[in-house]
Amino acid sequence: MTTTQVTRVLSGIQPTGNLHLGNLLGAILRWVRMQEEAPCCFFLADLHSLSEHIPAETRRAQVRSMAAALIASGIDPDRSVLFAQSDVSAHAELCWILNGTARMGWLSRMTQWKDKSGKNKEGASVALFDYPVLQAADILLYRPSHVPVGEDQKQHIELTRDIAIKFNQDTGTETFTIPEPFIGGGVAARVMSLRDGSAKMSKSDPSDMSRINLVDSDEEIAAKIRKARTDPDPLPGDPALLEGRPEARNLVGIMAAVTGEPETAILARFEGQGFGAFKPALADALVALLSPIRTRYAELIADTAAIDRLLDKGAASARAIAEPVLLEAKRAVGLGRA
Repeated sequence: MTTTQVTRVLSGIQPTGNLHLGNLLGAILRWVRMQEEAPCCFFLADLHSLSEHIPAETRRAQVRSMAAALIASGIDPDRSVLFAQSDVSAHAELCWILNGTARMGWLSRMTQWKDKSGKNKEGASVALFDYPVLQAADILLYRPSHVPVGEDQKQHIELTRDIAIKFNQDTGTETFTIPEPFIGGGVAARVMSLRDGSAKMSKSDPSDMSRINLVDSDEEIAAKIRKARTDPDPLPGDPALLEGRPEARNLVGIMAAVTGEPETAILARFEGQGFGAFKPALADALVALLSPIRTRYAELIADTAAIDRLLDKGAASARAIAEPVLLEAKRAVGLGRA
């Protein structure tokens, strides 16, 4: 894979409820930093959410909530293109075109399909199976040079590249840019559950004590950190000595991600001390990060009409980029008038 100049970065996020610290440190703040490095398009993947049944009003509310959370966290709609996926019909139309290029075998091998469908493949939605093709359409419409990916998305980007290469070869065109993984924006933190250091922090965990929600009060944040699972051993001076201590590693990693300090510096400060000394410092750091975001989010979500106007503006910008690419794809396969 060759390294190309970064001309546009694109990424999307499903508009689910209850955003938590893992979402913020694992993706959103990386997006915020990306805005300093390249032109960015960020979309709320509400079409992808159709793979599961969600009441209509819930879905609409989640789109607005996610938009408010992204802006509160630092996404600037005047600098980046922020929009709802369903507001740009080219996503769905290109997905159908690309269904003629994608192969059943490719999709059936996707880890996400295997994990989410489980033993109930007959009962899973077609949208869940076809999710990677829509994701390829999401990407290819904007001809991004790069797409930021985590470990769990690498397979999807490889599939997008395979679809783009096959489409170009089948049609004898260069319709699609072949995107590369984007490594800018700093390192995305992997945030684990406060109750189980071996499991990712998740909104689906039945225990609210397992996660820090972006809308948690300062008092709730402090209480959750105070009750977070740990072990009785003091903190070491060397990060390598956290091996085999998943809860300790998780809390130290969160502190590093929140403060921007290296783990070595954090451990040097707390070496030999227990979590009774570490946890209040971590809680203070989290409150300092999240309190302004929570306040700004509350201001934004109180004016849904303003959020809708921002999303309409972003969708218009997105359509201006996507529709010429869709037209080229249609011409390449003989749809419409030449």
